Amino acid sequence: MEIIFGRNKEEHPEPIKAKVQGQLPTWLQGILLRNGPGMHTIGDTKYNHWFDGMALLHSFTFKNGEVYYRSKYLRSDTYNSNIEANRIVVSEFGTMAYPDPCKNIFAKAFSYLSHTIPEFTDNCLINIMKTGDDFYATGETNFIRKINPQTLQTLEKVDYSKYTVVNLATSHPHYDSAGNVLNMGTSIVDKGKTKYVIFKIPPSVPEREKKKSCFKHLEVLCSIHSRSLLHPSYYHSFGITENYIVFVEQPFKLDMVKLATAYMRGVSWASCLAFNKEEKTWFHFVDRRTKKEVSTKFYTDALVLFHHVNAYEEDGHIVFDVIAYADNSLYDMFYLKNLNKDFGENTKLTSMPACKRFVVPLQYDKDAEVGSNLVKLPSTATAVKEKDGSIYCQPETLYEGIELPRINYDYNGKKYKYVYATEVKWSPVPTKISKLNVQTKEMLHWEEDHCWPSEPVFVPNPDAKEEDDGVVLTCIVVSDPKKAPFLLVLDAKTFKELGRAIIDVELHLDLHGIFIPEKDSKTETE
Repeated sequence: MEIIFGRNKEEHPEPIKAKVQGQLPTWLQGILLRNGPGMHTIGDTKYNHWFDGMALLHSFTFKNGEVYYRSKYLRSDTYNSNIEANRIVVSEFGTMAYPDPCKNIFAKAFSYLSHTIPEFTDNCLINIMKTGDDFYATGETNFIRKINPQTLQTLEKVDYSKYTVVNLATSHPHYDSAGNVLNMGTSIVDKGKTKYVIFKIPPSVPEREKKKSCFKHLEVLCSIHSRSLLHPSYYHSFGITENYIVFVEQPFKLDMVKLATAYMRGVSWASCLAFNKEEKTWFHFVDRRTKKEVSTKFYTDALVLFHHVNAYEEDGHIVFDVIAYADNSLYDMFYLKNLNKDFGENTKLTSMPACKRFVVPLQYDKDAEVGSNLVKLPSTATAVKEKDGSIYCQPETLYEGIELPRINYDYNGKKYKYVYATEVKWSPVPTKISKLNVQTKEMLHWEEDHCWPSEPVFVPNPDAKEEDDGVVLTCIVVSDPKKAPFLLVLDAKTFKELGRAIIDVELHLDLHGIFIPEKDSKTETE
């Protein structure tokens, strides 16, 4: 476990040539760019939670059959402040920091007041977002950082809250066919309301405004009011179909009163998150054409979800697939005190992640009897009409024990067949890569001893005729000290290994990332 979670990882900003085994497809040209925590100790201070670590970007560049690796810490304001002080001085979600222990009592009181709605970190360690020709490291706060995908250099900081009223935003945006970015953020107690804001960022700006940022043209599409002013739902992603945005308001919530007093009480923001298994989970559907929410109330039982898989419309229904848990034990697993040498044997999730399919009838017979199932598609998922007109949905379980789902993004928002994911079962750390056919529930796997794969990224063949024409890329961390880590390239159709790029440096277990085809990876510096 020490290899995976314990040690700070060194950065390697200059390209390192990998040793390629096997045969990589000639069309595979571009950059796999990924993000995740790489440093958990600064001076004598240590983060409490694995998700708090300093963002370490790394990339594999494919060029004419050769592969080059590099890695570099995101030079966020947070990173620079911490390194300069040689200790943690900026709070992260699971670790509260106290910048100056020597302040006098008046300065301390003022400091407490200024932390009521906290100034969040710009340690953007979760994902990579593409906006027009630019790329950004993203977290879940209002800050994102522009980066150079070639050199991994950190560029300017963008604050979403300068362009729309949000305090938090997801790091799983969607992209439409015109290249717009669609994302969601939470606006906390603004003008007496707490709401979830859906916004759009255009890929470019009008010619006459060339010097301006596309964020200046950010447009709010719709706002959904939180069911509770002081307890907004936590969410990590959302879904999208051709005509609708799918948002799940789950009973895994931030307590704003606790959040406002956390600094004073000496506790982390994470301690202000609570799951209530007695509450309902509400589904919201926003029509992208009218920008209005569907008025029917749809709900299911309490659940926790981090990742939407895909969503689509079929015969008057919205079908959406998510990875769901029965509780919030996943987050607690990743406190560093739990990630010790006995982790693999002793740490078990109290609820296994499951790929669940909800089928929601948007068009249904309004005179249908109370208690009748309104789902007309072939699925074991149900949607039952209640006395008050609301509709109680129960899902079909497609497969148990997978996380970090990815699809062929050309099929995003459309009826699809395949999910690529890591297999986790009762342990939160993946040991296999899987391909699930959501229509037949057939499963293909790749695994090897002492190998811990990251989120699989599907890259389509430029001449693809079918959904699974392409390759799946995954970074493999190896726990056997005699073996080097590598990037694995699988044939997405057969799930057989095509090749691997072995690198003689210590890889970190990362979170999310994207593949940038060669044609899209030209930067301003070139």
